[in-house]
Amino acid sequence: MEAIETRYRTHTCGQLRGGDVGRTVALAGWVHSYRDHGNLVFIDLRDRDGLTQLVFDPDTCGKANHDEARKLRSEWVIGIRGQVTARGDEALNPKLPTGQIEVRVTDLTVLSISSTPPFVPDEHETVSEDKRLVHRYIDLRRASMQQTLRTRHRVTKLMRDHLSDLGFWEIETPFLTKSTPEGARDFIVPSRLMPGCFYALPQSPQLFKQLLMVSGCDKYMQIVRCFRDEDPRADRQAEFTQLDVEMSFVDRENVIAVTEGLLRRIWKEILGKDLPDPIPHMDYDQAMSQYGSDRPDLRYGMKLHDITDLAQQTDFGVFKSAAMVKTIAVPGGGKLSRKETDALADWAKGLGAKGLAVTKVTAAGLDTGVAKFLAPIAAKLIERSGAGDGDLLCFAADRSRIVHKVLGELRLKMARDLNLAPSSEFAWLWVVNFPLFEFDEEEKRFVSTHHPFTAPLDEDLSKLDSRDRPVVESIKSKAYDIVVNGSEIGGGSIRIHRMDVQQKVFSLLGIDEAAQKQKFGFLLDALHFGAPPHGGIALGLDRLIMILRGTTNIRDVIAFPKTQSGADLMSGAPSAVDDKQLREANIRVVLPPGKPPAAS
Repeated sequence: MEAIETRYRTHTCGQLRGGDVGRTVALAGWVHSYRDHGNLVFIDLRDRDGLTQLVFDPDTCGKANHDEARKLRSEWVIGIRGQVTARGDEALNPKLPTGQIEVRVTDLTVLSISSTPPFVPDEHETVSEDKRLVHRYIDLRRASMQQTLRTRHRVTKLMRDHLSDLGFWEIETPFLTKSTPEGARDFIVPSRLMPGCFYALPQSPQLFKQLLMVSGCDKYMQIVRCFRDEDPRADRQAEFTQLDVEMSFVDRENVIAVTEGLLRRIWKEILGKDLPDPIPHMDYDQAMSQYGSDRPDLRYGMKLHDITDLAQQTDFGVFKSAAMVKTIAVPGGGKLSRKETDALADWAKGLGAKGLAVTKVTAAGLDTGVAKFLAPIAAKLIERSGAGDGDLLCFAADRSRIVHKVLGELRLKMARDLNLAPSSEFAWLWVVNFPLFEFDEEEKRFVSTHHPFTAPLDEDLSKLDSRDRPVVESIKSKAYDIVVNGSEIGGGSIRIHRMDVQQKVFSLLGIDEAAQKQKFGFLLDALHFGAPPHGGIALGLDRLIMILRGTTNIRDVIAFPKTQSGADLMSGAPSAVDDKQLREANIRVVLPPGKPPAAS
């Protein structure tokens, strides 16, 4: 990086090389480490670009500067002037880009004195995450965090540059919008000027980007903050960032091609890696049937094998009475103890299963677990599952939804627990042809698999007139998700642009005309005035950076994240507000019984 020359510095701490020997330079940064050898004081000076070794020699810096240097401590901020000199052969540091040189200081200025920090950046691995989040400004000084923020910047710049070259305009959409509770819970904001009314923070710019297509903007993009009042988890925060893309007069293949081109460029420029060209496609039904997930991790085998027909040939009651029985073969799983396989059964119960049947595969056949019940089908079972000596066969018997959920999650758990070697560094996949609807068993109604504006496949349009559950559940959509290593990093669809089709979808969702008008009136009005065929995609920027940086925790790639409970430990948010603010917003707080008031 070229430094912006100021009165504090001419170069950054990661910039100087052997070719700079003899130059007089100014540097500024944080004291990373110090070594007092009496006559000579060595300081490693740090900024976001790296480290430079400083040498304080009383013969060149003078006694006053030398005495001041001996007082320096970690995380003090200093500025220096000095001359770049070559290190001796015995002092070269090949681990540092600046390891060929050091700066002999002539002038020292202490710019800021640090109190003893609660931890220093190098200690982050021995410091609790909560402590690091309280003092996030120190945690962010770590080289790995600086690299993450740099990567995030580079990726967002690549996104803007790449899409701009393709004719996309970046257009901002509102943060204060109308609440349309479909899907996740909204964050709501009271309106002071309209007492009793509320804005909602956007879960995505979905409606607005469709309106931009109706407006004739043709190609839109935005790197946008989104908000969902959901419980945080390792790969999700209540506020997150996504690349939002929409374009007119396109089909699914056009959106996929644009997305692949962008991802291909990001992976090449950030990691120097090539993506498959093209990225393979898999139907949703195949993904669920073979991997138990609509975002399958293809780096590991362990496909799900349907053995319902074989299970009917046994006397095992659990299998004979089940609507579906499937199995996976866990490579090397035969080494698991009885205690460990019993723990898997308890784990499966936590996912809604009644248990998890297992047996081990040996050279002689099946052994332990439910082996005795499977004797009549042992040979066919081993052949169909592809299991080998030393593998563990795991079975789920239940409704299809439970079977797929349990075995789909079990694949990932076994890969982690047994440290199975992945078949590739990155496994890419487009999952396509999602169901347009799912049936909510609790509410006894159809809900959208993606959102109510997703278009059905052309060949399934006639099915929208049916009210027969199997027929409606068979309707496929023009939705698509991009998956890498079992993580969905983006999803989108071709949208409904015809009013008659949109009304039929709303009808199947049980949204009557009044509710349509109340929730989505402005979009429906727009569809009456000439809407082009259009579609798009949203890529989760945080998850994308997680994968590029090789971390599994989304908090590692966000500058100021929230905890699992949604708290900002550094600023103290969320917090109570004073009565004056509540009165101005016409809000009265009613706490749940037994809940004490929050501290301000």
